Amino acid sequence: MTRAYIQSGRAENAIATRARILAAAQELFLEKAFEDVTLAAVAKASGVSHQTVLNHFESKAGVVLGVAEALATQTDHTRNAARPGDIGGAIAALVTEYERIGDANVRWAMSGDRFPELAAQMDVARAGHRTWLAAMFGDRLPTESPGREHVLDALHAATDVYVWKLLRRDLGRDRAETEKTMADLVVGVLRGIPK
Repeated sequence: MTRAYIQSGRAENAIATRARILAAAQELFLEKAFEDVTLAAVAKASGVSHQTVLNHFESKAGVVLGVAEALATQTDHTRNAARPGDIGGAIAALVTEYERIGDANVRWAMSGDRFPELAAQMDVARAGHRTWLAAMFGDRLPTESPGREHVLDALHAATDVYVWKLLRRDLGRDRAETEKTMADLVVGVLRGIPK
């Protein structure tokens, strides 16, 4: 009985340590460029040794994968709170996520050419965004390709993080104006679908 209790305690400690490392790494990746985040910095921020980070994740790529999975879960939770067909609600949920992780998303996308582990995660994120768009607006999309793919491409362009960056960061628009502009773009795409 005592041995099982000790093993259970070790497993719980390992899970807690892994979660602490991921939380620290996520915070670092959200505030700094990918190349500026080191395993040593992750270790320091999470209060563990460099070797402990390696034991849990094997490499920086492993940490990135863990952070990307955590961010995807958080993003899905926020985005999926919107009701399908509700353009304003969908855009509000999307902008909520961009306000939280948009700057990091842009940095990761720009670094993807130099870091294959990032490029792979950005591909996964783009596919997830496209799936979300189909779930939100599927009842208004053409049922057959290539028309369906064309409309999804247009919706993706209208709701991409770079549009948020252009409006919020480059043009200095407030959140309400950003949401309105993105919703107008989505409405324009959907109105342009042939009947």
